[in-house]
Amino acid sequence: MKEIRVPVVERILNANDQVSEQNRGWLHKFGIFSINLMASPGAGKTSLILQTIARLSSRVSMGVIEGDTARVTMDADKVRQAGVPAVQVNTAGGCHLDAALIASALSQLPLAEMHLLLVENVGNLVCPASFRLGTDIDVLIASVPEGDDKPFKYPAIYRGLQALILNKIDLLPYVSFDMDNFRKGVEMLNPGVAFFPVSCRTGEGLDSWADWLESRTRQGTQSSD
Repeated sequence: MKEIRVPVVERILNANDQVSEQNRGWLHKFGIFSINLMASPGAGKTSLILQTIARLSSRVSMGVIEGDTARVTMDADKVRQAGVPAVQVNTAGGCHLDAALIASALSQLPLAEMHLLLVENVGNLVCPASFRLGTDIDVLIASVPEGDDKPFKYPAIYRGLQALILNKIDLLPYVSFDMDNFRKGVEMLNPGVAFFPVSCRTGEGLDSWADWLESRTRQGTQSSD
């Protein structure tokens, strides 16, 4: 009998996808719209979440899952201090969240009271692109100090995004960053993706992001009724 070899990575991804679909069904059962926030370390994921909470929490009931490689709760603590329920997930050194970790975190959130879930993935531009979580959309936060070449160097994570946020635009006068080159790289990989240049420090551009997210949330929750 001919031996059939199934790559371990393929088996892992298939198992993850099954749990991902269960997560999506569970979230839709509660009428929750969810986003997977990805970025490199230091791009401003937690800052964006806090700014989003400040602009949306009075209009949309929210919850947050914070992913991290270490046993720290500082990000989740900041979210809770802002008045939003949060669960900190420790990946034990892993470079990304996966669907099973999300499933565990969902059991700790007041899903019946939520309409929007923000998932902060682990800071990484490679691994998170391969693991579905069960969220409705993927959003990437890039930042000016990273440089304008990241779409060319990390194409996988730029494909399939529903929104791209460019943070720290207040640094444009001080950092060598070619916006045209950056946009060219993005458009090659993901034509027409929603694009939001913002500064979490000054607040520039964040109202447009919040309005877009509120609109997508309301559309998503209505379609799952």
